Amino acid sequence: MRTAPFFKTFLSLAFVLFAVVSPAVSEDLAPEVVVALKPDKDPDKMFSERTALAEALGAAIGRPVKVIIPLSSAVIVEGLSNGSIDLGYLSATDMVNARKTNAADVLLVGEIDGERHYESLWIALADKPYKSIADLRDKPIAFASRTSTSGYLIPLLDLKNAGLISTKPEDLFGQGNVWYGTGYMSAVERVLAGEAEAAAVSDYVFEKDKHLTPEQKARLRVVDTQGPVPTHVLAISKRLSPGARQQLLKAVQNFSDKNPTLRDAVFTSRLVECDADAHLLPVVNALDFVQGQQN
Repeated sequence: MRTAPFFKTFLSLAFVLFAVVSPAVSEDLAPEVVVALKPDKDPDKMFSERTALAEALGAAIGRPVKVIIPLSSAVIVEGLSNGSIDLGYLSATDMVNARKTNAADVLLVGEIDGERHYESLWIALADKPYKSIADLRDKPIAFASRTSTSGYLIPLLDLKNAGLISTKPEDLFGQGNVWYGTGYMSAVERVLAGEAEAAAVSDYVFEKDKHLTPEQKARLRVVDTQGPVPTHVLAISKRLSPGARQQLLKAVQNFSDKNPTLRDAVFTSRLVECDADAHLLPVVNALDFVQGQQN
């Protein structure tokens, strides 16, 4: 019986020590935090990044993290809506759709070289004579996909604002000359194969080293630019409480500061807070134009 006070003191000290060295854990979070990434890079590379991200974020949050790579952004938005996904890395267009369905809020946005936007490019074979997208009247072109922000929506809005089209891309390029891919590289490969005269893609597809080989890049050049394109965002499920949201915000910021190399590999850039409405406005305007075509 004499040893009981000693053990009580020992346990109290151990609890205090644990609280000091461990991250504060919100009871509002599930035992395992689920983070979803878009499948937009080489699968083997994404697997290694996924493993490293789970470990680093888990340390920052103070509980296990599971990183998943669904087949589409629609799956991520659905998971944010039903609570099976806590955080999701989305394009600005996906984020606008997630907000429309009340599935998620913007937690953080990408900041590239101090900017929260980037450019969309029209690229063509290097030996083609085109000086601007206007030179491609009645020529076959390729959009990255029907849902791509920089590979369709922003280029389409730019064509309309420039007076090159009134309602649809065929107004400039002609019937049967507009092709929609399944991603940036599907559009680029169509140009490389001579099946399209130009492709709409993000600037980082051409300027960075994640998508094109040196040989492919050497065969291409930029014909025209448009933008701004809002950077990707880290979305947070609306089902999470304010306390859980604040904990995840601080944890991701801590991860971002301490793991810049991994952060840039997974999220391309720094992650910062900003006004979500202002950030997403160019995409909202582009979607309004597209939906107006369909009415």
